[in-house]
Amino acid sequence: MAGAGAPAAPRPARPGFDVIVVGAGIMGSCTAHAAASRGSRVLLLERFDLLHPLGSSHGDSRIIRDAYAQPRYLRMVRLARRLWAAAEAEAGYRVLTPTPHLSMGPRACAALAAAVANDGAEEVRDDLGSRWGGAFAFTVPDPSDGWVTALSDHGGVLSATKAVAMFQSLAVAKGAVVRDNTEVVGIEKAPEGGVVVKASGGEAYHGSKCVVTVGAWAAKLLGSVSGVDLPITPLHTLHLYWRVRPGKEQSLSASAGFPTFSSYGDPPVYGTPSLEVPGLIKISCDGGPPCDPDARDWLAGDAEVTDRVARWIQEAMPGHVDAAGGPVVRQSCMCAMTPDADFVVDFLGGELGRDVVVGVGFSGHGFKMGPAVGRILAEMAIDGDSQTAAEAGVDLGFFRIGRFDGNPMGNAKKD
Repeated sequence: MAGAGAPAAPRPARPGFDVIVVGAGIMGSCTAHAAASRGSRVLLLERFDLLHPLGSSHGDSRIIRDAYAQPRYLRMVRLARRLWAAAEAEAGYRVLTPTPHLSMGPRACAALAAAVANDGAEEVRDDLGSRWGGAFAFTVPDPSDGWVTALSDHGGVLSATKAVAMFQSLAVAKGAVVRDNTEVVGIEKAPEGGVVVKASGGEAYHGSKCVVTVGAWAAKLLGSVSGVDLPITPLHTLHLYWRVRPGKEQSLSASAGFPTFSSYGDPPVYGTPSLEVPGLIKISCDGGPPCDPDARDWLAGDAEVTDRVARWIQEAMPGHVDAAGGPVVRQSCMCAMTPDADFVVDFLGGELGRDVVVGVGFSGHGFKMGPAVGRILAEMAIDGDSQTAAEAGVDLGFFRIGRFDGNPMGNAKKD
């Protein structure tokens, strides 16, 4: 037993940061902002330059829509809308342009029927060709013909890169530290508690908690640091912009009320109003070939996707959009797909336990929910659970890593 005059044992050093966020796309940037807004000492690390075009969060636009078949996503996107508005008010500028949203496809598609019902959309039973200057050439069949087209007020276009920059600047304004060109290669338990995040340049950062939001690199990084085999497949995707025919620019504009739209047919096409590039309109389709995010074939699937979308335009919008010359702009992107297309939002577990939170596998439909996901991830890191998710009625059980244990396809889906 030490004598009364013996010096006191040194107290463990306090971690340099309360929350270290790895990956500065939309999810990581929103997480950093949410944690910094709580007064936490936050470090946001990015492997590449800030706002780089190599992942899933860059470009001019993303759709925001309430048309979801699953209530968990409907609740999350409505929460996200409130948080988008709050962030815009904090920043003093807009990144979201409200529009209507048009959903269309086979009536037999259960996902479409549920999405239309959840969105509160009204079925369009008149000639769709009479709207927006006759932009859509096909007419709406009689309901008995097996086709449904429905319109709601709950669409919108998000300026993607601008939105990421907004959350990064808001996080920095609240004290967050941002480091780009810092590749994380290791996450370990710290002997004195918390975690040590190691970078390829030899840097080591000590934090109480870590949140991993690395998109298409999720399986690689998490597999290397923990041995967890997440079934996340990166896909190489394309955002295509087509030339609007002369004289039709106004009818396809957001200011004229032209909607964001989603077709549940084959191909699964989506589009936004002519907004970000004058005279061009974004029309593309979901999916793409699997890719290695570190060794991508930048032309993979280009011809196939372009041809499928061009045929759809020639059938649906020939008088307003010129498909014959091909797309004017091609933007490469990636999405990180899970087998069930549901997110992964969970504690990593294993040796790292609840000290590491993961937000990955957003499967091509997560950007719109970035502020909601970021708030949830920050609360999980700081509090150990998410009051925001509970209050919004979002059941995080659907997003657990364990759903793939003995069940490689994950959550059951309805056709």
